[in-house]
Amino acid sequence: MKLRIIILLTGVLLSVGSVRAQWVVSDPSNLAQSIVNSTRQVVEAAQNGQTMIQNFQETVKIYEQGKKYYDALRSVNNLVRSARKVQRSILLVGEISDIYVDGYRRMIADDNFTAVELAAIAAGYARIIEESAAELKELKDIVNPTDMSLTDKDRIDVVERVYWALYRHRNLARYYTRKNISISMLRSRVRNNTERVIALYGTEEQRYW
Repeated sequence: MKLRIIILLTGVLLSVGSVRAQWVVSDPSNLAQSIVNSTRQVVEAAQNGQTMIQNFQETVKIYEQGKKYYDALRSVNNLVRSARKVQRSILLVGEISDIYVDGYRRMIADDNFTAVELAAIAAGYARIIEESAAELKELKDIVNPTDMSLTDKDRIDVVERVYWALYRHRNLARYYTRKNISISMLRSRVRNNTERVIALYGTEEQRYW
């Protein structure tokens, strides 16, 4: 019974907003991988001495498509516990995308980072999101009703494992963002312009990450 509920409700969750959305957001793992692919183009642009801003705008477009999907998913209420874990797992990947896009948008405007450093930062975010996409794909695969090799308990155990793995990835994205911002803050103190960095990222109480 629990298995049937997970399968049915996961189908509902994965189809939220599908009528209006493009194919990339019909599957959240595809959305995350699309952000990874676009971010790699940002890294390549930096390595080739090209401007990163225009390339990053393509990442933002993909992110904004997905944000509509995640916003719609957040409005789904009254789920049973197991299905709620599936929902939360998907939303954690949305949070990781939020952290990356918002943080990196600010970092591009921060002259405390060189183009090479920004490329390295983008590559770090891409790694986190790519690993998250792989976890999400596993979650999608285990709720496939054609796969009869797993018991109900096996599937629920995978849901739990994937959820906590994505929870750690979300926290890692936050930590990675804080560490990069702290580097900028240290450099701004040397240059005696901490006010500009605080205005860009906010204080500890105002922080967005």
